[in-house]
Amino acid sequence: MSTPRDVAEVLNRDFLDTRSRILDLAAALDRLERAPGKSGDHHPDRRLAQLRQAIEALLEPGPGRAETVQRLFSLEYDPDWRAKNGLSAPRG
Repeated sequence: MSTPRDVAEVLNRDFLDTRSRILDLAAALDRLERAPGKSGDHHPDRRLAQLRQAIEALLEPGPGRAETVQRLFSLEYDPDWRAKNGLSAPRG
């Protein structure tokens, strides 16, 4: 059984990659801010709201951030999704 890595070991392994991802996110948000909006567009895009909620979720302390963010971007389960999308039932 392996022992979990301590904070320093995780930072040593993941810091540069995590920093790069944060910079990518910051650049994407900057592009969104600079992009011209459509005239008469009174309803903000729900995807922007999802992005903001996800960023807020990242700031919450404790474990479970990945699950929270995944749920923000997921649809509720619909048992009839195959029929609604014109797909046949699975073979089995």
